[in-house]
Parts: sequence; C-alpha cells; structure tokens
Amino acid sequence: VNCAAWTNVDGAEDPDKFELVEKLNATAPENLAKAMKEVNGLLVHISTDYVFGGDPYNTPCKEDQKGTPTGVYGRTKLRGEQNIIATGCNHVIIRTAWLYSEFGKNFCKTMMNLTATKPHLKVVFDQVGTPTYALDLANAIKIVLEKFNGTQTGVYHYSNEGVCSWYDFTKMIAEYNGTTSCDIKPCHSNEFPSPVTRPSYSVLDKTKIKETFGITVPYWTDSLKKCISNLNRNN
Repeated sequence: VNCAAWTNVDGAEDPDKFELVEKLNATAPENLAKAMKEVNGLLVHISTDYVFGGDPYNTPCKEDQKGTPTGVYGRTKLRGEQNIIATGCNHVIIRTAWLYSEFGKNFCKTMMNLTATKPHLKVVFDQVGTPTYALDLANAIKIVLEKFNGTQTGVYHYSNEGVCSWYDFTKMIAEYNGTTSCDIKPCHSNEFPSPVTRPSYSVLDKTKIKETFGITVPYWTDSLKKCISNLNRNN
C-alpha cells in the first residue's frame, strides 16, 4: 500500500523541487509497480482529486474521465497512475480528496485551532469537494485487500459521501468543536493568492468502489464529528 507522495501543492511549483516531486510522485510508484509485477503482488496506490481541475465540472468525476491537472502536483500524480498502469501489474489506484485525521497537519486541526483563537476568519467558498476522514479511507483499503481476487485491477474513487465547500467544512468544524464565537465569512479563492490553481469542483463519483468491493461510505459530517470528538477527548 503506497501512501507516500510529495503532497505540498504550492511547494511543488518551486522549479528547484521539480525533479524531487517527479521522483516521489511518478518514478517511485512505477518502481513499486515493477516490483509487484515480479512477484505477482498487488499494489494499492493512493492518488488524488488533483488529477482533475482544468475543465469546469459540475457533476461528480468518474474514474475514466480525462485527467486535466492544473499544477505540478496533479500532473506528477497523474503520471504516477499512468506509469503503474503501463507496467501491467495488479493494481488498485484509489483517488481521494481533502484528507484529514487526528494525526499530522491537516485542515481540520488547523481550523479547530483558528476558530478557537481568532475572532474573524475568511474561508473560500468557490472550491467544492468532499472531506475524507483518513480512518474511513484506511478501512476501505482494508476491504480492498481482503476482497481483491485478481479481476478488480483499475482506478477507483474514494471520499466520504456528500458535497461542501471549504467554507462549509470550516463552519461544521467550528460547530462540532464548540468554537462558534469566531465570525467565519465566505470569500473567493483569488483573495488567497497561490502559485497553483486548485480544482474548483473535484467531487468524486464513488459508485465503482462501492459496487466492486461492497464498501459502505460514511457521510462526511458523521465522520468529522467522530474525529473532532477523538481529538478533544485526547486533549
């Protein structure tokens, strides 16, 4: 199961980092795929909604949709997928989005802190997707490993159910965390200049993974509530 990648989207636009990003996101997965091919193993590879974004979408993205990445991160992740497929090894590529959990640095933990310490906050509302609780993704991967029989090789999508903007996501984080005194306002993404254009709509269609592996996908607010409850209990 390959969870390793260069995931700093803005940092990937640094010309000095191009070679390293390519190695981590495109070359390394190819090497893993070749190794799995030699031993007739299975490579489960985690990819991203950032393989989309260049075209204006308004319906959930399907697995066979043409990749239209808008930055180095998305392009190298897409090349990683293509390199894996080209080796002909048994593979399950899972594109996911907006990952958060109790661990590491992520949007949920950042916003829990900011809504608790700032009187005002502006969050973009013109980028729409689905938050994904890393534990739910891990459970889905576990089911894939248990049920893989050699015939389900391919690309799949997994995120939690539902749709929201980063603004909506933040509002729910504040509500579940009890930090509702912070005045959270919606804003446009161009108010936060970035070296890369992020996907404005990257909702993933999860029909294929649900039907192929019998996976039940939790609704995003239910999982968010669990994560915040765990964080507050541990603190």
